[in-house]
Amino acid sequence: MQREGSPFRGVGTVALKEAADHMTSARMHLIMLLVLLTAIGAVYGAIGRIRDTTAADPYLFLKLFTVAQEPLPSFAAFLGFLLPLVAIALGFDAVNGEYSRRTMSRLLAQPIYRDAVLFGKFAGGLLVIAIALLTLWLLMIGLGILFLGLPPSLDEIVRALIWLAATLAYAGVWLALAIALSAVIRSPATSALAALSVWLILAMFWSMITPLAAGLVAPINPLDPASVLHRFEWQQGIGRLSPQTLYGEISGILLDPAARSVGPLFMWQMQGAVLGAPLPTLQSVTIVWPQICGLIAALLVLFTVAYVSFQRQEVRA
Repeated sequence: MQREGSPFRGVGTVALKEAADHMTSARMHLIMLLVLLTAIGAVYGAIGRIRDTTAADPYLFLKLFTVAQEPLPSFAAFLGFLLPLVAIALGFDAVNGEYSRRTMSRLLAQPIYRDAVLFGKFAGGLLVIAIALLTLWLLMIGLGILFLGLPPSLDEIVRALIWLAATLAYAGVWLALAIALSAVIRSPATSALAALSVWLILAMFWSMITPLAAGLVAPINPLDPASVLHRFEWQQGIGRLSPQTLYGEISGILLDPAARSVGPLFMWQMQGAVLGAPLPTLQSVTIVWPQICGLIAALLVLFTVAYVSFQRQEVRA
């Protein structure tokens, strides 16, 4: 039977309803309170370090995102660690939660297709994360102006906005993973545990796994100096299977205009370059463009898994 009308009819309604549910849930309030307190602590520590050591830096505001003061991490590192938890909390019961509450049949009884339901749930969760990230970004800019007494330059604003968009894509990968697991696994508790397990492996243990895997694939030959570089390339490639690694490389290049490479940099590549000179924003984006495309590709693959699984499920009243 051929479908009639647009499969995206109702996406906006579902997305706004999902966003409203997330915004008013106690779970979201507790998570965002934790994120807000940690972010304020990270920014306050960064401002103290900037006042002491980097007051003459031309990219002062970008230091707010990267400078850390023990025991707190930098703001960028903090987002890379906690954003997956926020995304998983929003998406681990997106599909199977409707089944457990016995509301899926009533939802699909409305004049909308399954496409709109899944797209709306993903868009609603991503909208909530975008609002939270924009709020934190504006809070950081406001605190920087208040405590440092200087406005950010146009180049700093552009770099920070591009980094904000990449951060949203990074969060979207974890949200798509959580929704995919909620579509494949019928129990919300099991899907949450599975998503947290993936996050734990990629965030905590992946840096320990990659050297072992690279050593098996490309062992070092003491008689061949090039084998060291070959092994490092394998280790770097395996490490980039983790979204956190890709996000770390994006943050390191976009928030540090003097950075020129995410891998080894040889002397012949530095011929004619002024050491410490900042790169134009477009060149920094070009360096990490493969990493940005990798995040977007991972998001699309995970959402496709969720879409195919959800379309094949049988829904009974």
